[in-house]
Amino acid sequence: MHNIATDADGFVYVADRENHRVQVFDGNGKYETQWNNLHRPCALCCCGGAKSPTFVIGELGPGLAVNRKVPNLGPRLSIVDAKGNRIARLGGEEGPGVASGKFLAPHGIALDSRGDIYVGEVGVTDWKTSFPDEEMPAVVRATRCLQKLERVRE
Repeated sequence: MHNIATDADGFVYVADRENHRVQVFDGNGKYETQWNNLHRPCALCCCGGAKSPTFVIGELGPGLAVNRKVPNLGPRLSIVDAKGNRIARLGGEEGPGVASGKFLAPHGIALDSRGDIYVGEVGVTDWKTSFPDEEMPAVVRATRCLQKLERVRE
């Protein structure tokens, strides 16, 4: 287990990183279901209101040499509905990175009243896993712990 969120109906959502899933329990702790097709879910945030909550899930990238360069595994954010159906994904297509909208190791997620997403990352400790042959840039060591993604309205 790596993170927990609740919704307005009292359901409890557990990011089970090492089993690649989010488990869903009722308010009494009874197992209800699980969401699969996630890669090492680590961060979890419930948003969107009581009638139709959505969830933003921070997924870690590959951690082994054998799958380090496999595309579309993360690190990334997945946005899902209350049934676990994917609505969107952000990042992860080409692995980790330090550019805006790319991630190193998303470990915390929050949304503000405007719908902007804040992602807390563990970039320093995860650098060698993602980039074993590269020196860590100073910007990662100094400032790469929080990233803000602003919601764009049409």
